[in-house]
Amino acid sequence: MPASYAYLGPEGTFTEVALRTLPEAATRELIPYVSVQSALDAVRTGEAEAAFVPIENSVEGGITTTLDELVAGAPLMIYREVLLSITFALLVRPGTKLSDIKTVSAHPAAQPQVRNWLKKNLPDAHWESAASNADAARLVQEGQYDAAFAGEFAAARYGLEALETEIHDAENAQTRFVLVGRPARPAAPTGADKTSVVLWQRDDHPGGLRDLLGEFATRGINLMLLQSRPTGAGIGNYCFCVDAEGHISDRRVAEALMGLKRICLQVRYLGSYPRADMQPVEVQPPRLGTSDDEFVAAADWVARCQDGRF
Repeated sequence: MPASYAYLGPEGTFTEVALRTLPEAATRELIPYVSVQSALDAVRTGEAEAAFVPIENSVEGGITTTLDELVAGAPLMIYREVLLSITFALLVRPGTKLSDIKTVSAHPAAQPQVRNWLKKNLPDAHWESAASNADAARLVQEGQYDAAFAGEFAAARYGLEALETEIHDAENAQTRFVLVGRPARPAAPTGADKTSVVLWQRDDHPGGLRDLLGEFATRGINLMLLQSRPTGAGIGNYCFCVDAEGHISDRRVAEALMGLKRICLQVRYLGSYPRADMQPVEVQPPRLGTSDDEFVAAADWVARCQDGRF
């Protein structure tokens, strides 16, 4: 029996479409789960080899459900990422007209991407959130709602028709998905990688966030995502989810993580993995003393000083 990948279901989600772009998906059993939490829990319990879930979109930023699940619970690691261009269709039961629609449904992350279209075309429609866009389509099929925002490809799966297509408030909107598994040795660096971590401050003090970011800045490491998430310990208590350019095997990235480990209450390493766009990582902006060779040379100099060979 092939190993399985869990994903945010049901069938017909954008998550499933993105997952099927991975070559290894053809050799795995793909199992839909009702929520991001249940898909990730399947990995933690060993029911699935890995889970594939959305983590960020270009309109609203980080998907908080996924970020919070990676922050809490038994540690997991990100191994791959996929970028998928997103455009929605308005799916309805056959024969439904725009004037018939009183209720619409989709995943909460879809709402900011169709808000202006809704205001213009269905200003009086009541929005109901669903576990996923495909689940919203299923609920329309069952008669619970009049319409769903989902991928046009989901229409046939749920016996619906696309009343409107190419719906999006922002041109070139994309969603980022990640393949998550249990902790293991990260893949070898490709030269086009990113590293994800979660950071907890020791205490709240002026310049605290600057101190964290300074560990990256002084080493010429560009950040691709910075999002605060509440820790649950009270108002004003936050941790920080960070995506940084580079791989943990890069000396400047490793030194930044060591610096963060020294000053943070806790650092959770979420993995180093290839960027979906495969853009080579460069030190931005070019700064003296931030190349891997310079880090190696500096470490060698300290070792020679310690040995009396300077």
